Amino acid sequence: MKLLLSGIMRGGIPFIILGSIAFVLNTQNKFQEAKGTFFTALILLFVGVTTVIYEIDQWSFAKQSLIHFLLMFITVYPVLLFSGWFPLNNLKDALLIFLYFAIVGLVIWSVLAVVFKIIQR
Repeated sequence: MKLLLSGIMRGGIPFIILGSIAFVLNTQNKFQEAKGTFFTALILLFVGVTTVIYEIDQWSFAKQSLIHFLLMFITVYPVLLFSGWFPLNNLKDALLIFLYFAIVGLVIWSVLAVVFKIIQR
């Protein structure tokens, strides 16, 4: 339960802040900016909530990483598909978006894995 609350705080706080900004932008008729800010808020919500996976000590780092990737795939990837940030006219476009998703995710995961390894020393 503690992990769940921690995840909700990690993801919920940025979501509320950016969601509020998106709402204000929308009331100012800045619809594209509001939409982009809201989709960013969703991504931060999902990423924040799922970071607690790395605090489950009973799981190996490989299992934590795999589960985190799968959760990002079923949450963040659809946001990327429907955000309008990328052209999405066919399966090739969806696969290209997945490639971006995977590469950016791998880079972020690698950097953070190294940083946390250094911090834990």
